[in-house]
Amino acid sequence: MGPGRKTLLLFLLLAESANVTGESRSPRTATPRPNIVLITLDTTRADRMGFLGSDRKLTPNLDTLAKEAVAFSRAYAQVPLTTPSHAGILTGTYPQFNHVNYMGDPLEKELPFLPDILHKNGYSTAAFVGALALEPKSIAFGFERGFDVYDAGFHRRLGLDRYRTLERRGEEVVSRALVWLDKNRAAPFFLWVHLYDAHDPYDPPEPYKTKFQSQLYDGEIAYEDAAVAKLLDGLRSHHLFDATLIAVMADHGEAFGEHGEKHHGIFLYDETIRVPLLFKLPGQKSGKTVDARVALVDVAPTILQEAKLSVPSQMQGKTLGNFFKDDRSAMPAQANDSSLRRSIYSESDYGHRSFGWSPLQAWRSGKYLYVESPERELYEEGIDPLATHNLAADAKAVADTAAAQLAEFFRQTRGGTSPQTKLNIEQTESLHALGYVGSSPETRGSSEVAGGPDPKEKIEIANTLYGALVDMEREQYQAAVPILEDVLKKEPKTPIALLHLGRAYMSLKQYDKAVDPLRRLVAMKPEDGFARYEFGCALVKTGNWNEAAPQFEVAVSQMQGLSVMHFYLALVYERTARGEDAAKEFQRAIDLDPQSFPANLMLGRMLVSGQKGQDGLPYLRKAVKLRPDSIDAHSILADAYSQTGQTAQARQERIEAERLRSQGGSRLGTPTLPSKPDK
Repeated sequence: MGPGRKTLLLFLLLAESANVTGESRSPRTATPRPNIVLITLDTTRADRMGFLGSDRKLTPNLDTLAKEAVAFSRAYAQVPLTTPSHAGILTGTYPQFNHVNYMGDPLEKELPFLPDILHKNGYSTAAFVGALALEPKSIAFGFERGFDVYDAGFHRRLGLDRYRTLERRGEEVVSRALVWLDKNRAAPFFLWVHLYDAHDPYDPPEPYKTKFQSQLYDGEIAYEDAAVAKLLDGLRSHHLFDATLIAVMADHGEAFGEHGEKHHGIFLYDETIRVPLLFKLPGQKSGKTVDARVALVDVAPTILQEAKLSVPSQMQGKTLGNFFKDDRSAMPAQANDSSLRRSIYSESDYGHRSFGWSPLQAWRSGKYLYVESPERELYEEGIDPLATHNLAADAKAVADTAAAQLAEFFRQTRGGTSPQTKLNIEQTESLHALGYVGSSPETRGSSEVAGGPDPKEKIEIANTLYGALVDMEREQYQAAVPILEDVLKKEPKTPIALLHLGRAYMSLKQYDKAVDPLRRLVAMKPEDGFARYEFGCALVKTGNWNEAAPQFEVAVSQMQGLSVMHFYLALVYERTARGEDAAKEFQRAIDLDPQSFPANLMLGRMLVSGQKGQDGLPYLRKAVKLRPDSIDAHSILADAYSQTGQTAQARQERIEAERLRSQGGSRLGTPTLPSKPDK
């Protein structure tokens, strides 16, 4: 081979390598790659879409888009929960591989991640999400990877409007996205817009609230359709619509009692697992509907294929490009074609991790839906689309075959082990605010743990508990108490019910009544620092300071790094005459948070009380600096100055304390424990 041919061959190899790599950012090539817009609709049922046969007339704008797109009538989610489902969408992997089985499970950096791959290949990337469920700082850890902009910033705050804290209206999410788009129109870009409106509580803005007052969920669907229209109009106004790949899907659906479940998260029937899915391709002017089974894990590999980028081998979904071709000969035409007969896996660990019930797995294969549970379920979808007649007992051979196929698929697609996720206080509170029960790290991984009651027998408990969580979030504690007591009559060992019943009584200042449920909670979960903290607070409120000390000691050991926990333990030590231990804990609280006013004040006061005014001065000066309106801070600082012979400074501080007292300044005597940790 001559030098010229060698040079040409080397050039071609390098060019091809640059074109297909998904691991390093490459310069934009002469061949344009499509702009990509990913729209995810939270909690949106497929049967509400006009383009999928609904006659409710809720989605005129999505229906119009579908006329220029490929729509899939049998698309299925892998998990009926927001964060895990989006993990599958964006990684192209199943939950048993990516280990995002529940809210709060982190997305590991080793996983293939669509935004990261696109970013490394020259795409500008931005995400605009509609709720706390996809907040990377508290629940959706790792989801910001690969994004130039990840617009979230949600924080749970009691007493503030839900739409300023937990979620945003769809129109606001879209408006933020369009502001970004106006500044980033140069191709190629990847824009993800997540609309949370259809998630409960159903509260559409006007005129949808009035128009759909008897069906508020439908009003939310109609409203989110209008928000999608605003985004599509923005693309058109920037002359970007025709050249952009637009993918629209729901992350999961919603149940309205069809199988006993209200809302979503536990069961795997079509009402929560079947989702709308469509792709509008660049330049596409006509639409079609595909009846083959597809999965949300197919989205990421399909987008990469359409962007002419290689699909990482770790992605487990299948590319759907074959369904996009206009050449009918390339489309599967036979009913027994493997593309049409594809089996789809879904799972739910929610009931297991939150209540200790059995995990569930679903296998849609051939003409059947099979559900792996203590009482196996088998439904023939063609003649029983609502899954009302369980054939498992009468068609044992079919059920056995489906169970074996499911088990083998799970075995082949599962990943390695991952660290068990333990939700911290903020995550737990955030989940409760969204209506979800927290999980236990001791129970995880569908099919990796056996046992537990059949969720079908217990689902009413989850429905009832949801109502109590809503009341607690709204601070309607009196209303929550009988609901929680009812749950505990039916399921005495429900940790979340014990926790919130204790909290409700604490908030109602019925401290004696709070002790029993919290004592039972600690007996069930002795290693749970959060439970120990709550129990310790109840003991303090009832005057049992000595019994409270070991509870706070465990809480501190389990929730290391929280300044406030050390502060509370110090208060207990001080009250039980353990001055030296109290001083150490106050100091640890300050080490973790030097700006803690109460810790600086209390440690300074202890030192002054022990005639160590010189040692107390730095802490008291800091306290005065942090809270110049505190009468106590100035008074105690005056005592410290007196002990050290600094009479002029002492006089000045006493004058300032008197001035504040005359003007109604703030007091801080002996701080007491709140019903739950301050944020």
